Amino acid sequence: SKALERMNKLFRDQEFHKTYWAIVKEKPPNIEDKLVNWLVKDSRNNKTSSYNKEKKGSQKSELYYKIIGDLNGHYLIEVEPLTGRPHQIRVQLATIGSPIRGDLKYGFGKANDDGNINLHAVSQHFTHPVTKQEITIHAPLPMDAFWQQYSDFQIQLE
Repeated sequence: SKALERMNKLFRDQEFHKTYWAIVKEKPPNIEDKLVNWLVKDSRNNKTSSYNKEKKGSQKSELYYKIIGDLNGHYLIEVEPLTGRPHQIRVQLATIGSPIRGDLKYGFGKANDDGNINLHAVSQHFTHPVTKQEITIHAPLPMDAFWQQYSDFQIQLE
């Protein structure tokens, strides 16, 4: 219980950092940017709506993104959320006209054959709450053929 309490504090204090990769078909308007939106979750439909201004019941949502590669008419986007809202990355990328490949819920035109979307938590970084050691955990790309086209980009990050 003490370990859980300490990890929850890291999340609360925004000292647990996650990096995601998303594959999109439509190029974002900028090579890199910070997105700030206000999100409202509709639990009934399990869908989140995005607004440019604060709205009653909304939560501020922030993330950084940058295009790190393009291949076969798709763009590989690195995303670092600053907040942790439901469907945050999905809805914020869709809001700028770049829905994630396979994500029918947020505007991509076609489902992936396996039903998944091309969003992957590629790494997590935090300082151990007791030892103060810096810890980074890398996750390999999914083994499906579409993701494996981007494996050279992952080698560059490590």
